[in-house]
Amino acid sequence: MYRTRFAPSPTGYLHLGHAFSALTAFEAAQANGGEFILRIEDIDHTRSRPPFEAAIYEDLDWLGMEWQTPVLRQSEHLADYQAALERLKGLGLLYADSRTRKGEAEAALSAPQADDAMPQSAPANPAWRLCLEAARNYLGARYKALTFLEKGVAQKADPAVNGDVILGRKDIGVAYHLAVVIDDARQGITHIVRGHDLYDATHTQVLLQALLDLPTPHYSHHALLLDSEGRRLAKRKGSKSLRDYRTEGLTPSNIRALITQAQKV
Repeated sequence: MYRTRFAPSPTGYLHLGHAFSALTAFEAAQANGGEFILRIEDIDHTRSRPPFEAAIYEDLDWLGMEWQTPVLRQSEHLADYQAALERLKGLGLLYADSRTRKGEAEAALSAPQADDAMPQSAPANPAWRLCLEAARNYLGARYKALTFLEKGVAQKADPAVNGDVILGRKDIGVAYHLAVVIDDARQGITHIVRGHDLYDATHTQVLLQALLDLPTPHYSHHALLLDSEGRRLAKRKGSKSLRDYRTEGLTPSNIRALITQAQKV
């Protein structure tokens, strides 16, 4: 069965870009006689807020969308993500990194050094990074054969695009890449419909699926909506929310018209 999902984080109100992504996934499920799943990705307890989660349900219902219940909330499955993290540690695929975010940003601007190799002992309260070299050795020939389908066309997965990504975070315990592949498998997601800003993330997620013996869904990354100045819509940039549009008296039909207009920018 075709099964897709929309998985927002309750760290702000949904905007027009979210509506476009949710409707694209919802309509794909309908067109293929499949199921549409709503998932709340609230692992970041430092930014997730109950009012934002409540608004997600209100906005999607207002748009005329339906989804299966109960809704999976990632905050209720932290033990599962931690177990996967420990499994990867046990396989020797992770290494500890005690740098702060500022230190990580500075390191990203510098060429890799020999001293950046896997440390022999873990510092106190570290972040945990996936070691690509260890992953290549573990998978052997399977590493070079990693692929995924993007809109039905086979693509070679290249995890090096993202480097040694963080899978275990010091602040919230688990990172996005690890939680999402576990939940996609748990919920039987066969097709992932999402914005093109997450295309590069697919390379890392396909690798994690192979390391954890999880299925790889089909992917379809759609174009992003832009504002009148050609900038990507984003919560952090204060893009107008669906809540604002509702308050102004707009209808779901008006929202679809605005989406069509934004696609022409």
